[in-house]
Formats: sequence, structure tokens, C-alpha cells
Amino acid sequence: MKLALIFPGQASQYVGMGKDLCERYPLANEFYDKASDVLEFDLKQISFQGPEEELKQTRITQPAIFVHSVIVAHLLAERGVRPAIVAGHSLGEYSALVGAQAISFEDGLQLVKLRGELMQQAGNRNPGTMAAILGLKTEQVTAICREAEDAGVVVPANFNSPEQVVISGSITGVHKAMELAKTKGAKRVVELVVSGAFHSPLMIPARDQLGQALAKIKIQKPSCPVVPNVTAEPTEDVEVIRRCLVEQLTSPVQWVDSMRTVINFGVEKFLEVGPGKVLCGLLRRIDRQAVCETVGTVEEIENIHN
Repeated sequence: MKLALIFPGQASQYVGMGKDLCERYPLANEFYDKASDVLEFDLKQISFQGPEEELKQTRITQPAIFVHSVIVAHLLAERGVRPAIVAGHSLGEYSALVGAQAISFEDGLQLVKLRGELMQQAGNRNPGTMAAILGLKTEQVTAICREAEDAGVVVPANFNSPEQVVISGSITGVHKAMELAKTKGAKRVVELVVSGAFHSPLMIPARDQLGQALAKIKIQKPSCPVVPNVTAEPTEDVEVIRRCLVEQLTSPVQWVDSMRTVINFGVEKFLEVGPGKVLCGLLRRIDRQAVCETVGTVEEIENIHN
């Protein structure tokens, strides 16, 4: 069976994530201990016990989801699960690259740590926000962002499903676009609790510093094609992968096109690798025929039949 592994990004975290993995698998404890040494805070403690307010901070959320996803990917590999193709949503692209053996866990963790810190710093320096717009077509949301630009920076940030687009930018720009979306018939408009305007021009300072770090990281040819958020096209080219990781910080996540690319690749089943079930939910809105299972707990791992 042709399998795709898809890896979640920010907003999939929850207090208690990974606890059952550590109780069952020594490998999980090893990864968490390594991570806590690199991060210089107790990732286990915050992931397992919270508080939620702390787990929600970008600099903590990103490593927490990354480490959880990578542990699950390793456990699946031990069980003989071999993906034909992988993709990850925003932060999840780093987990996907470790899962495809293109980047080592240690290098991936250092990058994710830096990325989370830089994004939080950029958010403090250039305060911004994000909002989800539901019930309007992609083209309508793009046009609304252009119309709202007079009020401040605002751009589409995540094309999550055909009728769910997240916008990002300055507080005034996003608020103006939210008002316009309501007048143009959006079913729901929800401001997100985030620490910055991710995937927007407000992240340029973070992108430039992340680019310097990425230039020094060893990336190997992945074990299967990877679909970057920026291009939504499968690649095994190391330099394309590197460039896309840099551009991703200020570019929209082309998730709808990425999932259609994976479906057209002939995949018969998707596994969402890591905490939560956000990506399976989005996939159902992109293609109702797609088969998707979540794999983030001991029970789900033990029940996998590849």
C-alpha cells in the first residue's frame, strides 16, 4: 500500500502529549532527554503537565510538536512503515524531513529551537496577528487582503482547505480584512491566539537569520520525495529543500495544493504523525475519498497495519 506521512504544525499541541509514549517506549525517553539538553528547559515536564499557557508559547510549542512527531516516526519505521512521500504543515516540514532521513534529529531540533525563538522575537518586534476565514473561496480571501492593505500589512498565510484560509499581518491590516470578510459572506472569522504574524512579511528578520543557520546544516537526499509548503511540488533536491525552508517563514503554506499533489502521487492512505488530528480534518475537506489515520498515541501506534 502506498503511504503518505503528514506531520502537523503549531496548534496541534495539548497538555499530556507524549506521556504515554515515554511510559511504554525507552526510545521516547531518550529523545525527550536529548531534547531537554539542547533546549535548556524540561520539555517532558511542559509537554506532559503544562501549564497550557507555557506550552502555547511558540518557542516551546514548536520543539514539543517536533519531538513528539519524530518519536512517532521512528516507532513507525521500527514497525516497517515506509512512506512513498511525506509532507508537513509549516513547522511539520522539519519533522517530515527528519522522518525522511534528510536532516538528523539533532540538527532538526537546533533549527526548530532557533525558528521558534526567532519567530517569537519577530512577533515582539513587529506585533501582528492571524485570523482564520471560513466559507470563502481562496480567490475571495486573496482579493480581501489586497483591499485591506491600506490599513496595514495583511496576506494569505495558510491555504488549509478549499474554504479555510488563514490570513496574517499587522493588527490593523488583519482586523480590516476580518471586517471585509464578514461583509462578503464568510461563515466564520476567528482571530487566532498567536505570538506573531507567521508566514507574512513581518517575519523577514526571522527568515534572514534562519537562512544563515540553514546554510550550515547538512541536508541529505531524502529517502522519499518531500512536498515543501512553498512549492507544493515533490522534490528530493537538497538545495530546493533548503531554500524552501527559508522562504517558508514569509510565504503562504500551500496545503491544499500539497495534499492534491500527494493524492495525485497515487497514495492510498495518509498517516498523520504526531499530536492531534488537525491534518486529517483538513484532508477530508480537500478530498472526501482520502483515507487518513492519526498516529500519535501508544494505542494508535500499536494498531497500525501498514
